[in-house]
Amino acid sequence: MKFYRLAFALSVISVAILTAGCNSTENKAKESTPTPATAAPAEKKEPVLYTGQEAFNRMMGLAIKWSSDAQPARLESVLTPETTGQDGKAAIWRGYFVSPAQRSVKTIVCSGSRRPDAPPFGVSTEGADSAYNAQSAGLVFSQYLLKTDTDKAVAIAQQHGGDAILKKDPKQSIMYLLLRDPKQNVPDWYVIYGTSATDRKGIGIINATTGAFVSAK
Repeated sequence: MKFYRLAFALSVISVAILTAGCNSTENKAKESTPTPATAAPAEKKEPVLYTGQEAFNRMMGLAIKWSSDAQPARLESVLTPETTGQDGKAAIWRGYFVSPAQRSVKTIVCSGSRRPDAPPFGVSTEGADSAYNAQSAGLVFSQYLLKTDTDKAVAIAQQHGGDAILKKDPKQSIMYLLLRDPKQNVPDWYVIYGTSATDRKGIGIINATTGAFVSAK
């Protein structure tokens, strides 16, 4: 009888030891399991700002892929809260390209904006093509005549009245418009101190080939 009692006691002790051992192993496993690292906060990406010529070169590449005879007819900056444009740069640029072979006008956008309401980041087409006509053909200028960039154009405009406008309002927005001068047959930069050609404090017109000041409005 004593033997059976002793055997029973030993079996109970063995179970207790095994149970304690398992619990100890589980606790060590839990202690050794690394705690998941806290996810790093997403880095806020800043917008990419382009001068007019930088955006134009990017758009021209896509225009040539669309049609080998594509020629520029108009280039304009788009105002966004990301910049005033006073340094000759904008987050969004829109260009219009004419193709006689395609008998159409393609709109291309260069966007460095991160805003949810902005065009897709990068260079892309926008909307449906417009019809080719005498008016659009008359706006075309040679891509090789664009030699003066917007940072230079605004610096020249500043010397001809623009500085006085910015002194009155240091946060004044500036837009840029590139159009062909029908008399000189070269493109001109319109440096627009305002939100549009009609709602503006002044406009400086700069020859986009030579960089010469043309006039002010």
